[in-house]
Amino acid sequence: MALDLRKRGIPAADAATWTSPEQYWPALTEATRHLDAPVGALHLGALRHNALDMARRANGMPIRVASKSVRVREVVEALLRLPGYRGVLAYTLAEALWLADTVDDIVVGYPTAERGSIRRFAADAELARRITLMIDSPSQLDLIDSVLPPGRREHIRVCIELDASWDAPLLGHLGVRRSPVHDPADAGALAAYVVARPGFELVGLMSYEAQIAGVVNRPEGRPVDGAVNRWMQSRSMPELVERRARAVAAVREHAELEFVNGGGTGSLERTSADPSITEIAAGSGIFGGHLFDGYEQFTPAPAAAFALDVVRRPGPVHATILGGGWIASGPPAADRLPRIVWPEGLRMEPREMAGEVQTPVSGSAARRLAPGDRVWFRHTKSGELAEHLNEFAVVDGDEVVEIVPTYRGEGKAFL
Repeated sequence: MALDLRKRGIPAADAATWTSPEQYWPALTEATRHLDAPVGALHLGALRHNALDMARRANGMPIRVASKSVRVREVVEALLRLPGYRGVLAYTLAEALWLADTVDDIVVGYPTAERGSIRRFAADAELARRITLMIDSPSQLDLIDSVLPPGRREHIRVCIELDASWDAPLLGHLGVRRSPVHDPADAGALAAYVVARPGFELVGLMSYEAQIAGVVNRPEGRPVDGAVNRWMQSRSMPELVERRARAVAAVREHAELEFVNGGGTGSLERTSADPSITEIAAGSGIFGGHLFDGYEQFTPAPAAAFALDVVRRPGPVHATILGGGWIASGPPAADRLPRIVWPEGLRMEPREMAGEVQTPVSGSAARRLAPGDRVWFRHTKSGELAEHLNEFAVVDGDEVVEIVPTYRGEGKAFL
């Protein structure tokens, strides 16, 4: 059966469980006990809660599903059946080609150099209609033309990425290093170039404010960092809103844009208030990785988690878990580690931490663990969890109601 997130409202029992660890995690253990570890679980009520809450936070602005933050095709398709969700932001062209069998509005969020995928895409009228490529330089258009020049291919829909980072006084560059197109004049000049170049159609503008959407502003145990991040975000967003409006106006002098995309899970409220924006890209909040526990404006439910087995006891105060080293991307630090959430009272060993094949733990709960017991973790991010799992067990109440494959489980590894 198709995964259904459309039920109205959240059952009271669901709403209580994820705020009560002593109910939530043992219930997931019981529901998935028949499955061998590693077990990936998606709590259906928590998924619905997060999906509806994100739509609420977007204030009526359509959300384009950021597929890299999900990497489960059935979940992506279930989101697109919900009011408030429209289209996919893919992370590679090969992924977009695969999703285009069932999704008819896909923007590839990063420039592509996949020549084989470009050849297939550019020669197919239906794929060219459904998929939009990201660009920020004429050289990317050169690459496409080198594969199939105009006259031998379809017109290619393209979107310009505007750099959303902030050049802060004293602190310098804040944000991610993506597009070189920062100034509105540069955006207008690139738009004029694209429109004049045969074989391309400019349809969109995108800007991802990573320093706002992707930086926690209330990190646990780090009040100074939180204060600095809140100060930065309070000044970065007004600068971007003003600059983005001028960039959109400059681009629209040359092309009638179908969409202007911005934002992310962590900035839904702020981005939806920007009058230049027509849609927001977001996805991480659907699964609710523990990175998002550090935001002050929202609290996602822990909808996705994984469980591993205890396999031995090296001593009276230690237990050893098989696996666990599922480290998130980004600057290497403690916040990139998976977080042990059940049983409570477990901690990783400082000299070993999360290991590729074993993770020793200590703490009060470790004394009670025996081989075969389950330990539950939350991944820092969201979609990256699917790179370690072939499937997720969808849990509703106290039972598994469906097994859904990840991209990996469908034999796909796009990055």
